[in-house]
Amino acid sequence: MTATARFDLKLDAADKDILSRAASLMGTTMAGFVRAAAKEKAQALLDRESRVTLSERDFAAFNAALNGAFTPNPALRRALTAAAKVKRA
Repeated sequence: MTATARFDLKLDAADKDILSRAASLMGTTMAGFVRAAAKEKAQALLDRESRVTLSERDFAAFNAALNGAFTPNPALRRALTAAAKVKRA
């Protein structure tokens, strides 16, 4: 891995000891252990926060909207007409 950014972290002695012991058990450096643990935690948070969770009622409404008949609104009709005119020109 080529480091392109730096992140400094101050710890109290007890926290450093815990991280050092855990890193040793994993067979890695303290920096490697902290980097991997932070990345894993960050990815889990990002995955969780990027999902949309719907109730059964909301999912049914969403599904009905997706599967229902599509009717273009007036603005879309105008845009389609204008696009057709440009295409013919």
